[in-house]
Amino acid sequence: MSRYSVNEFVNSTKQQDKGEGLFELETPRLLEINLNGQVWAKAGAMVSYRGNIKYEREGIFEHGIGKMFKKALSGEGASLMKATGNGKLYVADQGKKVSILNLQGESIFVNGNDLLSFESSIDWDIKLMRRVAGMMAGGLFNVRLEGSGMVAITSHYEPVTLLVTPDNPVFTDPNATVAWAGTLEPEFVTDISLKTFLGRGSGESIQMKFSGNGFVVVQPYEEVYYSQQS
Repeated sequence: MSRYSVNEFVNSTKQQDKGEGLFELETPRLLEINLNGQVWAKAGAMVSYRGNIKYEREGIFEHGIGKMFKKALSGEGASLMKATGNGKLYVADQGKKVSILNLQGESIFVNGNDLLSFESSIDWDIKLMRRVAGMMAGGLFNVRLEGSGMVAITSHYEPVTLLVTPDNPVFTDPNATVAWAGTLEPEFVTDISLKTFLGRGSGESIQMKFSGNGFVVVQPYEEVYYSQQS
């Protein structure tokens, strides 16, 4: 086979069945969902599918008026679509790296912008970061996921997980914070002396402080969020 031929390109990039179950990484930045039932995915994340799959945007009252109210306050940043049927669904988000987590009765908080897909067996709720909402572009909110099932999250480039212990808290840039888990309750702290060193967005001097037992996932990139209500 000649170098750079069309056949070589097709063979090196063609879809492969890895037999890994419901969620599998087709590439590091493309999630393949072997659908036989229903999953939730970030609205607009579908890039391709085959089979008999029906798509519905999340209904206004689908998850109760409480979640609808919180979504309105958060600028609809976690808009979801429901995919139902049988087939292969491919989802991605602006070329971000995809990580798969298999929750087994555990819970995790994920930045609303970094949640790609999750099984319908997972319970979820939006948690608004009220104290910081007026301090950053578009505010900040997270989604709490709990139960048993698959969750896919995204990050710009390679994520790093930092372990937190009671005697060793971790401080992060909110725009670079992807997820956290454990007994952690983030606080927002400001330090004017760090203003010129941390961050380049509207929240340069704001940090998230994580204390307790657990872990925090960060990415080597600052995402700036724009509220659809602004």
